[in-house]
Amino acid sequence: MSYIDGFVIAVPTANREKFIEHASTFDVLFQEFGATRVVECWSDDVPEGKLTDFRRAVQATPDEAVVFSWIEWPDKATRDAGMEKMMKDPRLSPEKTPMPFDGKRMIFGGFAPVVEVGR
Repeated sequence: MSYIDGFVIAVPTANREKFIEHASTFDVLFQEFGATRVVECWSDDVPEGKLTDFRRAVQATPDEAVVFSWIEWPDKATRDAGMEKMMKDPRLSPEKTPMPFDGKRMIFGGFAPVVEVGR
């Protein structure tokens, strides 16, 4: 079964095009290193919750959008090998490809699917 990496980040709305450019660079490399699909989603309908919500989770300010992204991998072994290659790839050094958002507020993790319907 596939393996999923999920991400939630706050991106300044003024950096939308920079983010898209940045993601396009990274996402192609994820696929080069084995990912089968990468999806980047810009917030459109993100309601405020009573206890928690996406905006609070990443401490988004009023001038930031929430981005929800995921990477699909064939399996965890491919993901682990792909992520190791990503971390070592000089094309992705912070000096060469700076993040257009505050990476310290990114939420991320790996997930093993337990239910999958449709495709």
